[in-house]
Amino acid sequence: MLPGFPSAAIRKRNADLFIGRTASAAEAREVIRAYIASISWVDWNVARLLAELERLGLRQNTIIVFVADHGYQLGEKGKWSKAGSLFEIGTRVPMIMAVPGAKGNGQASLRIVESLDIYPTLVELCGLPLPSGVEGKSPVPLLHAPQAKWDRPAYSVWSEDGSSLHGVAVRTEKWRYAEFGPEGKNGAILFDPKTDPLEMKNLADDPQHAKVCAELSSLTRSYAANLGKA
Repeated sequence: MLPGFPSAAIRKRNADLFIGRTASAAEAREVIRAYIASISWVDWNVARLLAELERLGLRQNTIIVFVADHGYQLGEKGKWSKAGSLFEIGTRVPMIMAVPGAKGNGQASLRIVESLDIYPTLVELCGLPLPSGVEGKSPVPLLHAPQAKWDRPAYSVWSEDGSSLHGVAVRTEKWRYAEFGPEGKNGAILFDPKTDPLEMKNLADDPQHAKVCAELSSLTRSYAANLGKA
C-alpha cells in the first residue's frame, strides 16, 4: 500500500488470485494476458450476437444493454483480487445501452449512473409501470442527450460478512470518496479522477479539501444509515 492510504483501504492478503502470496513477474504477466484474452473473447461474441440480430432483422426493435460485474485488480496497489475494493478500478463497470431511435446512440456520456438504474430504465423504455420501492432512477434522458445535466452520485459498499459494512464509497463526476469502518473511524480516501485517474494521491487528509470531505462524508453516512430501508 502506498503511503498516505488507510490500512483498511486494502485487504491484507489476496483472496482470489495468488491467494495468500505474491506473484512472480512471470505469473503476473500470464494472469494479465489471460484477463485481456478473456475480454477479447467477450468482444468477439458480442459482435456475433449483434450480427445475428441484424441478420434476423431484429436490430431496430431490440434494446441492447451491455453490463458486467466489476473486474479484478491485477496488481494495482499490490492487490490481486476481485472483491474487497472501493477504488475506481475495483467498482466501476462497463455500461452500454443502444435503443432504437435514441438520439445519443454511438455517443459517450460522462454522467454518473448505477447498475441499480438499469431496471427502471428498461421499465420506462418498455412502457411498463414502475413498482413502488424500486431503487435507482431511469437515465432515459441521457440516451437522447448524453451530456444533459444529471446530478446523481453513485454508491458502492464493501462488506466482508454480508451484514456489516467495511466501507462505503460515493462517486460524483468530480470526486471519489470512501470511508472505512463506522463513521470513518478506520480512515478515508479522496481522489480527483480527472487529475489522478490511477488514484495514487489520497487527498482526504489535505486541509484544502476538508469541506469536500465533509460533504461527501455526509453522503456516505446517510447512504449507510438508509441501506436496505427502501
